[in-house]
Amino acid sequence: MDTAVLKNLNTDLIIEDREIPVPGPQDVIVKQDMTGICYRDILTKEGYFPRVKLPIVPGHEIAGHVHEVGSDVKKFRKGDYVASLIYEPCGKCEFCLSGRENLCPHKKTYGEAKDGAYSRYVRVSEKSLVKVPSEVPSEAAVMAACVTGMIYHAIKVIGKIEEGDKILITGSGGGVGSNAIKVAKALGAEVIAETSSPWKEENLRKIGADHVVTMSDHLSRDVKSTTGDGVHLVLETVGIATFEQSLRSLRTSGKMIVIGNLRPEPVSLPLGIIILKGNSIHGSISSTKDDMKKVLDMTASGRLGHVSDTHTDLNGINAAYGMIKEKKVLGRVLIDFQDNK
Repeated sequence: MDTAVLKNLNTDLIIEDREIPVPGPQDVIVKQDMTGICYRDILTKEGYFPRVKLPIVPGHEIAGHVHEVGSDVKKFRKGDYVASLIYEPCGKCEFCLSGRENLCPHKKTYGEAKDGAYSRYVRVSEKSLVKVPSEVPSEAAVMAACVTGMIYHAIKVIGKIEEGDKILITGSGGGVGSNAIKVAKALGAEVIAETSSPWKEENLRKIGADHVVTMSDHLSRDVKSTTGDGVHLVLETVGIATFEQSLRSLRTSGKMIVIGNLRPEPVSLPLGIIILKGNSIHGSISSTKDDMKKVLDMTASGRLGHVSDTHTDLNGINAAYGMIKEKKVLGRVLIDFQDNK
């Protein structure tokens, strides 16, 4: 089968012909129609995650139908429609046992510690999987962990967003930010979408943004002129380029949830703003199986849509990385396996 492989950091991925993997006793082989490209995959290639085991098959957005199960697998059988966490949790630590497996200190991330999603057949642990309702399209299933589930965890579980709250989403034209608009609207929020790509403004309104602002040194002023007194919540998907202006966009007692860091560099932290306005900053990582089930149910019921306008095949993977870095696409870029071996 065609498989994209990263052999050395800062080099293009290559396509290899590999055998379909064989499941271990607690493993499931998932046959995928498609998978997603995360910006984390690009950062992995560029060496920002030092524990990457090379050579590696990148990618961590996994969904499809069960092709084969290991001898000890109890919860899944051939033909089941499933989606995977982006990691294999240990299943035994305090976090796993309390349903917070996203915080598991022993988890192994697909595409970094274990071969990942850039092939049609993927070996995953039974511990990583949830069942997908039949009404959910493949595009939404592959985004249930890393994209929509991660966003749901950040703004609902951590951010406690309520209907009518105002939320600023930075980097809203990207694969995460555009789908964050969908999740926030499904939860009843008023969305202010920030973008550094003016050509995306009209499209962001079409997918649900109530207001669109352009990244600048006056971002917080523009947000406050739109909202009156600032936002209840900021979903920070960018990092250093927008961090301080995002923080200044919060109303009194507002929360910033940080889920992205496109340029892994330190940010300045104006403590006076946090103290005087009673603001808080929270990190949020990935999603749990419960988060995935929530967004899959929302999708199946028609409450939650998705944004994935650009498709490629494995042979176009390196070009797709370039398009994402150059901000030439709106929404998640998906790899379609139906034309690959």
